[in-house]
Amino acid sequence: MTVGLNHYLLLSAVLFAIGFFGVLLRKNTLVIYMCLELMLVASTVALVAFSRYNNTMDGNVFVFFILTVAAAEVAVGLAIIVALFRRRQSIDVAELNALKN
Repeated sequence: MTVGLNHYLLLSAVLFAIGFFGVLLRKNTLVIYMCLELMLVASTVALVAFSRYNNTMDGNVFVFFILTVAAAEVAVGLAIIVALFRRRQSIDVAELNALKN
């Protein structure tokens, strides 16, 4: 059995759906952030699969730039989560929706 483009796209769609429903259903800010990263990984899997299918390097170049931006996003996102936890002593979304103070 060979693994084709359809298998990679199915994997990408499943990962994206898990991340999407995790963002919608979870209340913990850190878990929501991890689900957003899972959605980002799903899109990079699809880009690499299309790049491999078309025998080009375009998707791989996009993935390189996506991963460099994601590294900066992780640093900033985790810093924001730590700052919110220090201020509110919780990372529950229901308690963080009023950020006026």
